[in-house]
Amino acid sequence: MTIQLGQIAPDFTAETTAGTIRFHDWAGDSWVVLFSHPKDFTPVCTTELGEAARLKPEFDRRNTKVIGLSVDPLDRHAGWEADIAETQGAAVNFPMIADPEQKVSKLYGMIHPEADPSVTVRTVFVIDPQKKVRLMLTYPPSTGRNFQEVLRVIDSLQLTDRHKVATPVNWQKGDRAIIVPSVSDEQAKERFPQGWEAQKPYLRWVELKDS
Repeated sequence: MTIQLGQIAPDFTAETTAGTIRFHDWAGDSWVVLFSHPKDFTPVCTTELGEAARLKPEFDRRNTKVIGLSVDPLDRHAGWEADIAETQGAAVNFPMIADPEQKVSKLYGMIHPEADPSVTVRTVFVIDPQKKVRLMLTYPPSTGRNFQEVLRVIDSLQLTDRHKVATPVNWQKGDRAIIVPSVSDEQAKERFPQGWEAQKPYLRWVELKDS
């Protein structure tokens, strides 16, 4: 299956380290980061799971739940989590989906036959509270994922959902944003009474207190 931005994330029922879940019910009204791992006991993913666990307070602040996935069964997840706690200094504090039959992996297009038909590629999905897919990232096996970038994108999505703005290159929380072209100057006066800087008619910079 091919997932596209803006579509509703497919629902599923799966066994996880936190018990059986129905994905949409588990997600509730939260944002979700769903990220896959080729298999358990892989070195790069071991570091990623430890980092995701350390960042739980940051995800909580953004009303975001994290859930991992591997094609290995639950009993292997338990052993891997012990290794992660030992080597990374952070215990996994979010569910890990066991997907030995690849049902979820295939539903989300995480199996790339030309790469390896037996394991998932390393994919990240960010899903909003309306269950829409807002971000997809696919990483090569040799490159660890950047969770600061995932947090940055969530910050941007949440800001741009609240205001008629976009965020520029290398934007970080607190930086100024760009008023989108679909908002006229008259509409912008109502939305942004603090004013803005117009470098070009289509490039209008605005400071936002909640950015």
